[in-house]
Amino acid sequence: MTPLLLDTCAVIWLAEAESIALDATKVLEEAFDAGIGVYISPITAWEIGLLNSRGRLSLLIKPQLWFQRLFDVLDFQIADMSPQLLIASSFLPGAPPRDPADRIMAATAREYGYRLMTRDRHLLTYAEQGHIQAIGC
Repeated sequence: MTPLLLDTCAVIWLAEAESIALDATKVLEEAFDAGIGVYISPITAWEIGLLNSRGRLSLLIKPQLWFQRLFDVLDFQIADMSPQLLIASSFLPGAPPRDPADRIMAATAREYGYRLMTRDRHLLTYAEQGHIQAIGC
């Protein structure tokens, strides 16, 4: 089984106990049961802070604490985000998403062989082009 990388939308829905697609739930459960890594990109921390600061994500606690609790409560791991990965996100093949955070997610999935769990249509389209593995949530 392929390790998973959770897009920011998937992280939010899982943390807030929102429903996700049945197939995605099954894949996530199988990963945890098999001890396969489930990763969150550091760019998700930035996106969480940005969403909260713009009033698009209401949190009862500081975004820093909310993000840390993902690792304290659930068995998530932090994905590497090296300068080389950030540069690679500028040189993705095909027609990658334009959003910088989405490009970083795509580059992370490519670099480490992760399957990206997302609802982002641009990332799902990029996966359909064969450049990354993804599952809709």
